[in-house]
Amino acid sequence: MLRRNLARLVLRAVRWKAVGEVPQRSVLVGAPHTSNWDWVLTMLLAWQYGITIRLLVKQELFVGPLGWLLRRTGAVELDRKNPAATIKQLLAESEGDDPWLIGIAAEGTRSRGEFWKSGFYRIARQTGLPVTLAFLDVPSRTVGWGPTFHVTGEVSADMDVLRAFYADKTGFKPEGFTPPRLREEG
Repeated sequence: MLRRNLARLVLRAVRWKAVGEVPQRSVLVGAPHTSNWDWVLTMLLAWQYGITIRLLVKQELFVGPLGWLLRRTGAVELDRKNPAATIKQLLAESEGDDPWLIGIAAEGTRSRGEFWKSGFYRIARQTGLPVTLAFLDVPSRTVGWGPTFHVTGEVSADMDVLRAFYADKTGFKPEGFTPPRLREEG
């Protein structure tokens, strides 16, 4: 209840509106991921609906007060030298019917790259959970949830859904947004 009230208060104070229906179980893709504020706003959106996102964060950030804060907000330490161990643990947690959202910044970094990292796609395929598209649109000051869909295994067709959705969304630094494309598309 405290997180829900805090989220509503903060979103109202910064004059951002929240839209969309929050899923109970999903692999959450957050884009455009161009600053640290995008995940703060997305996390507040989830809290507003009483959901805690299991957000993958590089383990180097889990130091001192920041580490304490990250753990309290649902962040998961991702060991980039052995990400499979972290993912295996999270996949085990996803079993059952309890609410479970894993949040992934698909680009993996805020630097322009040629391809998105495909972890969100692989996790969705392994768990059978749908992908939900979260977004942050700075010009309209909107944070929200877009469509939720099950990946089909047809990578290009699935990514066309993402491309169409994110075509008119912008993060804080639009020039840093890597267009949705997975290496697997060829």
